[in-house]
Amino acid sequence: MASIQILWHLSIQFFMLVAKINGAKIPAIIVFGDSSVDAGNNNYIPTIARSNFEPYGRDFNGGHPTGRFSNGRIATDFISEAFGLKRAIPAYLDPAYSISDFSTGVTFASAGTGYDNATSNVLSVIPLWKELEYYKDYQRKLRAYLGDRKANDVISQALYMISVGTNDFLENYYTVPGRSSQYTIKEYEKFLVGIAGNFTKELYDLGARKISLGGLPPMGCMPLERTGNLMGGSECVDSYNNLAVEFNSKLNDLVIKQNKEFHGMEMVFSDPYGIVLEIIRKPAVYGFEVTGVACCATGMFEMGYACSRSNPFTCSEADKYVFWDSFHPSEKTNGIVAKYLVKTALAKFL
Repeated sequence: MASIQILWHLSIQFFMLVAKINGAKIPAIIVFGDSSVDAGNNNYIPTIARSNFEPYGRDFNGGHPTGRFSNGRIATDFISEAFGLKRAIPAYLDPAYSISDFSTGVTFASAGTGYDNATSNVLSVIPLWKELEYYKDYQRKLRAYLGDRKANDVISQALYMISVGTNDFLENYYTVPGRSSQYTIKEYEKFLVGIAGNFTKELYDLGARKISLGGLPPMGCMPLERTGNLMGGSECVDSYNNLAVEFNSKLNDLVIKQNKEFHGMEMVFSDPYGIVLEIIRKPAVYGFEVTGVACCATGMFEMGYACSRSNPFTCSEADKYVFWDSFHPSEKTNGIVAKYLVKTALAKFL
Protein backbone atom coordinates (compact mmCIF):
# COMPACT_ATOMS: atom_id res chain seq x y z
CA MET A 1 0.00 0.00 0.00
CA ALA A 2 2.70 2.47 1.02
CA SER A 3 4.76 1.80 -2.10
CA ILE A 4 1.74 2.39 -4.36
CA GLN A 5 1.03 5.70 -2.61
CA ILE A 6 4.66 6.78 -2.99
CA LEU A 7 4.64 5.91 -6.70
CA TRP A 8 1.38 7.83 -7.19
CA HIS A 9 2.81 10.84 -5.35
CA LEU A 10 5.92 10.81 -7.53
CA SER A 11 3.79 10.48 -10.64
CA ILE A 12 1.67 13.44 -9.55
CA GLN A 13 4.79 15.53 -9.02
CA PHE A 14 6.01 14.58 -12.49
CA PHE A 15 2.71 15.39 -14.19
CA MET A 16 2.47 18.71 -12.34
CA LEU A 17 6.01 19.58 -13.46
CA VAL A 18 5.09 18.79 -17.06
CA ALA A 19 1.98 20.95 -16.70
CA LYS A 20 4.08 23.86 -15.42
CA ILE A 21 6.63 23.52 -18.21
CA ASN A 22 3.86 23.46 -20.81
CA GLY A 23 2.12 26.42 -19.24
CA ALA A 24 -0.70 24.57 -17.39
CA LYS A 25 -3.04 24.52 -20.35
CA ILE A 26 -6.04 23.19 -18.40
CA PRO A 27 -7.63 25.77 -16.04
CA ALA A 28 -10.54 23.53 -15.01
CA ILE A 29 -11.93 20.01 -15.33
CA ILE A 30 -15.66 19.78 -16.01
CA VAL A 31 -17.30 16.39 -15.61
CA PHE A 32 -20.47 14.70 -16.86
CA GLY A 33 -21.62 11.14 -16.34
CA ASP A 34 -22.73 8.49 -13.87
CA SER A 35 -21.58 7.01 -10.54
CA SER A 36 -18.04 6.57 -11.84
CA VAL A 37 -17.65 10.36 -11.63
CA ASP A 38 -20.47 11.53 -9.30
CA ALA A 39 -19.05 13.31 -6.25
CA GLY A 40 -22.38 13.66 -4.46
CA ASN A 41 -24.99 15.28 -6.70
CA ASN A 42 -27.44 12.49 -5.91
CA ASN A 43 -27.37 13.51 -2.25
CA TYR A 44 -29.60 16.42 -3.23
CA ILE A 45 -32.26 14.67 -5.32
CA PRO A 46 -34.95 12.15 -4.26
CA THR A 47 -33.35 8.85 -5.26
CA ILE A 48 -32.12 5.67 -3.58
CA ALA A 49 -28.94 5.80 -5.71
CA ARG A 50 -26.83 7.34 -2.97
CA SER A 51 -23.63 6.67 -1.07
CA ASN A 52 -23.40 9.58 1.39
CA PHE A 53 -23.09 7.29 4.38
CA GLU A 54 -20.49 5.01 5.93
CA PRO A 55 -18.59 2.92 5.03
CA TYR A 56 -18.45 4.88 1.75
CA GLY A 57 -15.78 7.56 1.99
CA ARG A 58 -14.05 5.96 4.95
CA ASP A 59 -10.68 6.74 3.34
CA PHE A 60 -11.68 10.16 1.98
CA ASN A 61 -9.99 12.96 3.93
CA GLY A 62 -9.83 10.88 7.08
CA GLY A 63 -13.29 9.36 6.76
CA HIS A 64 -15.92 11.48 5.08
CA PRO A 65 -18.77 9.99 2.99
CA THR A 66 -19.39 12.51 0.22
CA GLY A 67 -21.62 10.62 -2.18
CA ARG A 68 -18.72 9.17 -4.15
CA PHE A 69 -19.28 5.46 -4.81
CA SER A 70 -15.91 4.46 -3.39
CA ASN A 71 -14.01 4.18 -0.14
CA GLY A 72 -12.11 7.31 -1.18
CA ARG A 73 -11.44 9.38 -4.26
CA ILE A 74 -12.67 8.61 -7.75
CA ALA A 75 -10.69 8.71 -11.01
CA THR A 76 -11.53 12.30 -11.92
CA ASP A 77 -10.23 13.49 -8.54
CA PHE A 78 -6.85 11.91 -9.28
CA ILE A 79 -6.88 13.34 -12.80
CA SER A 80 -7.58 16.82 -11.46
CA GLU A 81 -4.61 16.55 -9.11
CA ALA A 82 -2.38 15.30 -11.93
CA PHE A 83 -3.22 18.44 -13.91
CA GLY A 84 -2.13 20.62 -11.00
CA LEU A 85 -5.67 21.45 -9.92
CA LYS A 86 -7.62 20.47 -6.79
CA ARG A 87 -7.38 17.02 -5.19
CA ALA A 88 -11.12 16.48 -5.35
CA ILE A 89 -13.70 17.80 -7.82
CA PRO A 90 -16.87 19.00 -6.03
CA ALA A 91 -20.45 18.17 -6.95
CA TYR A 92 -22.39 21.05 -8.52
CA LEU A 93 -25.47 20.55 -6.32
CA ASP A 94 -23.49 20.52 -3.06
CA PRO A 95 -24.38 23.76 -1.23
CA ALA A 96 -21.06 23.66 0.64
CA TYR A 97 -19.37 24.87 -2.57
CA SER A 98 -19.76 27.99 -4.68
CA ILE A 99 -18.69 29.24 -8.09
CA SER A 100 -15.26 30.13 -6.69
CA ASP A 101 -14.75 26.41 -6.04
CA PHE A 102 -16.37 25.32 -9.30
CA SER A 103 -14.29 27.68 -11.43
CA THR A 104 -11.40 25.17 -11.45
CA GLY A 105 -13.43 21.97 -11.46
CA VAL A 106 -16.97 20.70 -11.11
CA THR A 107 -18.95 17.54 -11.71
CA PHE A 108 -22.57 17.42 -12.86
CA ALA A 109 -22.61 13.61 -12.84
CA SER A 110 -25.40 11.57 -11.34
CA ALA A 111 -25.07 7.96 -10.19
CA GLY A 112 -27.43 5.67 -12.08
CA THR A 113 -27.77 7.80 -15.18
CA GLY A 114 -26.97 6.94 -18.79
CA TYR A 115 -27.02 8.28 -22.31
CA ASP A 116 -30.60 7.07 -22.60
CA ASN A 117 -33.22 9.11 -20.71
CA ALA A 118 -34.98 5.83 -19.91
CA THR A 119 -31.92 4.76 -17.93
CA SER A 120 -32.11 7.77 -15.62
CA ASN A 121 -35.79 6.97 -15.01
CA VAL A 122 -34.94 3.56 -13.52
CA LEU A 123 -33.62 5.08 -10.28
CA SER A 124 -35.06 8.60 -10.70
CA VAL A 125 -31.71 10.30 -11.18
CA ILE A 126 -30.46 13.24 -13.24
CA PRO A 127 -30.67 12.58 -17.00
CA LEU A 128 -27.76 13.61 -19.20
CA TRP A 129 -29.74 16.46 -20.79
CA LYS A 130 -30.32 17.91 -17.31
CA GLU A 131 -26.59 17.70 -16.56
CA LEU A 132 -26.11 19.88 -19.63
CA GLU A 133 -28.70 22.36 -18.34
CA TYR A 134 -26.77 22.58 -15.08
CA TYR A 135 -23.64 23.27 -17.13
CA LYS A 136 -25.38 26.16 -18.90
CA ASP A 137 -26.31 27.55 -15.49
CA TYR A 138 -22.66 27.10 -14.46
CA GLN A 139 -21.54 29.13 -17.48
CA ARG A 140 -23.79 32.01 -16.45
CA LYS A 141 -22.41 31.95 -12.90
CA LEU A 142 -18.84 31.69 -14.19
CA ARG A 143 -19.27 34.78 -16.39
CA ALA A 144 -20.74 36.72 -13.48
CA TYR A 145 -17.81 35.63 -11.29
CA LEU A 146 -14.87 36.03 -13.69
CA GLY A 147 -16.21 38.39 -16.33
CA ASP A 148 -16.90 37.36 -19.92
CA ARG A 149 -13.31 37.35 -21.15
CA LYS A 150 -11.81 35.20 -18.40
CA ALA A 151 -14.86 32.93 -18.29
CA ASN A 152 -14.66 32.33 -22.01
CA ASP A 153 -11.00 31.41 -21.64
CA VAL A 154 -11.86 28.85 -18.96
CA ILE A 155 -14.73 27.45 -21.02
CA SER A 156 -12.58 27.01 -24.14
CA GLN A 157 -9.46 25.71 -22.36
CA ALA A 158 -11.09 23.45 -19.76
CA LEU A 159 -10.96 19.68 -20.06
CA TYR A 160 -14.44 18.17 -20.35
CA MET A 161 -14.70 14.58 -19.17
CA ILE A 162 -17.61 12.27 -19.96
CA SER A 163 -17.96 8.88 -18.25
CA VAL A 164 -21.27 7.12 -18.81
CA GLY A 165 -22.84 4.14 -20.55
CA THR A 166 -22.54 1.11 -18.27
CA ASN A 167 -25.98 1.68 -16.74
CA ASP A 168 -27.61 1.84 -20.17
CA PHE A 169 -26.77 -1.82 -20.63
CA LEU A 170 -26.69 -3.36 -17.15
CA GLU A 171 -29.39 -1.34 -15.38
CA ASN A 172 -31.65 -0.72 -18.36
CA TYR A 173 -31.40 -2.82 -21.52
CA TYR A 174 -30.71 -6.17 -19.84
CA THR A 175 -32.78 -5.51 -16.70
CA VAL A 176 -35.88 -3.45 -17.42
CA PRO A 177 -38.50 -4.35 -20.06
CA GLY A 178 -38.71 -1.73 -22.78
CA ARG A 179 -35.59 -0.99 -24.78
CA SER A 180 -34.82 -4.68 -25.39
CA SER A 181 -38.18 -5.06 -27.13
CA GLN A 182 -37.62 -1.91 -29.20
CA TYR A 183 -34.02 -2.47 -30.27
CA THR A 184 -31.62 -5.30 -30.95
CA ILE A 185 -28.42 -4.83 -28.95
CA LYS A 186 -26.57 -3.48 -32.00
CA GLU A 187 -29.42 -1.06 -32.72
CA TYR A 188 -29.33 0.08 -29.11
CA GLU A 189 -25.58 0.67 -29.33
CA LYS A 190 -26.16 2.82 -32.42
CA PHE A 191 -28.92 4.70 -30.58
CA LEU A 192 -26.60 5.45 -27.65
CA VAL A 193 -23.70 6.51 -29.88
CA GLY A 194 -26.09 8.93 -31.57
CA ILE A 195 -26.94 10.46 -28.20
CA ALA A 196 -23.24 10.66 -27.31
CA GLY A 197 -22.54 12.46 -30.59
CA ASN A 198 -25.34 14.96 -30.01
CA PHE A 199 -24.07 15.59 -26.49
CA THR A 200 -20.48 16.28 -27.53
CA LYS A 201 -21.73 18.53 -30.35
CA GLU A 202 -23.81 20.51 -27.86
CA LEU A 203 -20.75 20.89 -25.65
CA TYR A 204 -18.78 22.09 -28.67
CA ASP A 205 -21.50 24.60 -29.55
CA LEU A 206 -21.34 25.89 -25.96
CA GLY A 207 -17.61 26.53 -26.28
CA ALA A 208 -15.96 23.26 -25.23
CA ARG A 209 -12.94 22.22 -27.28
CA LYS A 210 -10.95 19.72 -25.17
CA ILE A 211 -13.15 16.71 -24.55
CA SER A 212 -12.46 13.24 -23.15
CA LEU A 213 -15.14 10.73 -24.12
CA GLY A 214 -14.84 7.79 -21.75
CA GLY A 215 -15.35 4.18 -22.71
CA LEU A 216 -16.85 1.26 -20.83
CA PRO A 217 -14.84 -0.91 -18.42
CA PRO A 218 -14.95 -4.73 -18.65
CA MET A 219 -18.42 -4.66 -17.11
CA GLY A 220 -18.75 -8.42 -17.18
CA CYS A 221 -16.06 -8.57 -14.48
CA MET A 222 -17.95 -6.48 -11.94
CA PRO A 223 -18.60 -8.62 -8.86
CA LEU A 224 -22.36 -8.17 -9.29
CA GLU A 225 -22.23 -9.73 -12.75
CA ARG A 226 -19.83 -12.47 -11.68
CA THR A 227 -22.12 -13.39 -8.78
CA GLY A 228 -24.95 -13.95 -11.23
CA ASN A 229 -22.78 -16.04 -13.54
CA LEU A 230 -23.29 -19.31 -11.64
CA MET A 231 -23.22 -21.45 -14.76
CA GLY A 232 -19.91 -19.88 -15.67
CA GLY A 233 -18.29 -20.58 -12.32
CA SER A 234 -18.67 -16.95 -11.20
CA GLU A 235 -16.07 -15.88 -13.75
CA CYS A 236 -16.35 -12.70 -15.83
CA VAL A 237 -19.34 -12.60 -18.18
CA ASP A 238 -17.72 -12.69 -21.60
CA SER A 239 -20.80 -11.46 -23.46
CA TYR A 240 -20.84 -8.23 -21.43
CA ASN A 241 -17.11 -7.71 -21.89
CA ASN A 242 -17.39 -8.29 -25.63
CA LEU A 243 -20.23 -5.79 -25.75
CA ALA A 244 -18.06 -3.21 -23.96
CA VAL A 245 -15.26 -3.71 -26.50
CA GLU A 246 -17.71 -3.35 -29.39
CA PHE A 247 -19.35 -0.25 -27.95
CA ASN A 248 -15.98 1.33 -27.18
CA SER A 249 -14.94 0.83 -30.79
CA LYS A 250 -18.03 2.73 -31.92
CA LEU A 251 -17.34 5.57 -29.48
CA ASN A 252 -13.77 5.77 -30.76
CA ASP A 253 -15.10 6.01 -34.33
CA LEU A 254 -17.34 8.87 -33.17
CA VAL A 255 -14.32 10.71 -31.74
CA ILE A 256 -12.41 10.37 -35.03
CA LYS A 257 -15.44 11.53 -37.02
CA GLN A 258 -16.22 14.61 -34.93
CA ASN A 259 -12.60 15.73 -34.75
CA LYS A 260 -12.72 15.96 -38.54
CA GLU A 261 -16.11 17.68 -38.60
CA PHE A 262 -15.70 20.36 -35.93
CA HIS A 263 -12.98 22.98 -36.34
CA GLY A 264 -10.75 23.28 -33.30
CA MET A 265 -12.19 20.26 -31.50
CA GLU A 266 -9.62 18.17 -29.63
CA MET A 267 -11.58 15.16 -28.48
CA VAL A 268 -9.89 12.00 -27.22
CA PHE A 269 -11.24 8.57 -26.39
CA SER A 270 -10.31 7.57 -22.85
CA ASP A 271 -10.51 3.80 -22.70
CA PRO A 272 -10.40 2.18 -19.23
CA TYR A 273 -11.14 -1.31 -20.53
CA GLY A 274 -7.61 -2.63 -21.04
CA ILE A 275 -6.07 -1.35 -17.82
CA VAL A 276 -8.98 -2.56 -15.65
CA LEU A 277 -8.92 -6.00 -17.27
CA GLU A 278 -5.16 -6.19 -16.75
CA ILE A 279 -5.58 -5.36 -13.07
CA ILE A 280 -8.19 -8.11 -12.74
CA ARG A 281 -6.06 -10.66 -14.58
CA LYS A 282 -2.77 -9.77 -12.88
CA PRO A 283 -3.80 -8.36 -9.49
CA ALA A 284 -0.52 -9.10 -7.71
CA VAL A 285 1.37 -6.87 -10.16
CA TYR A 286 -0.67 -3.94 -8.86
CA GLY A 287 -0.68 -4.98 -5.22
CA PHE A 288 -4.18 -6.47 -5.11
CA GLU A 289 -5.26 -9.76 -3.58
CA VAL A 290 -8.99 -9.99 -4.37
CA THR A 291 -10.71 -9.47 -7.73
CA GLY A 292 -13.87 -11.61 -7.78
CA VAL A 293 -15.71 -10.01 -4.87
CA ALA A 294 -15.73 -6.47 -3.47
CA CYS A 295 -14.64 -5.11 -0.11
CA CYS A 296 -18.03 -3.89 1.09
CA ALA A 297 -20.33 -6.40 2.82
CA THR A 298 -20.16 -9.86 1.22
CA GLY A 299 -18.79 -8.18 -1.91
CA MET A 300 -21.08 -10.24 -4.11
CA PHE A 301 -24.07 -8.00 -4.82
CA GLU A 302 -24.17 -5.07 -2.39
CA MET A 303 -23.92 -1.41 -3.37
CA GLY A 304 -25.60 1.75 -2.15
CA TYR A 305 -27.77 1.23 0.93
CA ALA A 306 -27.06 -2.52 0.92
CA CYS A 307 -23.44 -1.59 1.60
CA SER A 308 -24.08 -0.38 5.12
CA ARG A 309 -21.77 0.47 7.99
CA SER A 310 -23.31 -2.24 10.15
CA ASN A 311 -22.45 -5.10 7.79
CA PRO A 312 -19.91 -7.29 9.61
CA PHE A 313 -18.46 -8.73 6.40
CA THR A 314 -16.94 -5.50 5.08
CA CYS A 315 -13.18 -5.84 4.65
CA SER A 316 -10.69 -3.94 6.76
CA GLU A 317 -8.19 -3.17 3.98
CA ALA A 318 -9.84 -1.88 0.81
CA ASP A 319 -6.48 -1.49 -0.95
CA LYS A 320 -6.31 -5.27 -1.30
CA TYR A 321 -9.52 -5.25 -3.35
CA VAL A 322 -9.97 -4.17 -6.97
CA PHE A 323 -13.62 -3.33 -6.24
CA TRP A 324 -15.04 -1.38 -3.33
CA ASP A 325 -18.66 -2.47 -3.82
CA SER A 326 -20.17 -4.90 -6.32
CA PHE A 327 -20.28 -2.25 -9.07
CA HIS A 328 -17.55 0.27 -8.31
CA PRO A 329 -13.73 0.23 -8.05
CA SER A 330 -11.80 0.91 -4.88
CA GLU A 331 -9.90 4.18 -4.48
CA LYS A 332 -6.66 2.38 -5.26
CA THR A 333 -8.05 1.07 -8.56
CA ASN A 334 -9.37 4.53 -9.41
CA GLY A 335 -5.90 5.96 -8.88
CA ILE A 336 -4.25 3.40 -11.14
CA VAL A 337 -6.81 3.92 -13.91
CA ALA A 338 -6.45 7.70 -13.62
CA LYS A 339 -2.66 7.49 -13.87
CA TYR A 340 -2.98 5.30 -16.98
CA LEU A 341 -5.39 7.72 -18.69
CA VAL A 342 -3.21 10.74 -17.86
CA LYS A 343 -0.21 8.99 -19.43
CA THR A 344 -2.13 7.93 -22.54
CA ALA A 345 -5.30 9.59 -23.87
CA LEU A 346 -5.02 12.74 -21.74
CA ALA A 347 -1.27 13.29 -22.15
CA LYS A 348 -1.78 15.74 -25.03
CA PHE A 349 -3.55 18.14 -22.66
CA LEU A 350 -0.76 18.34 -20.09
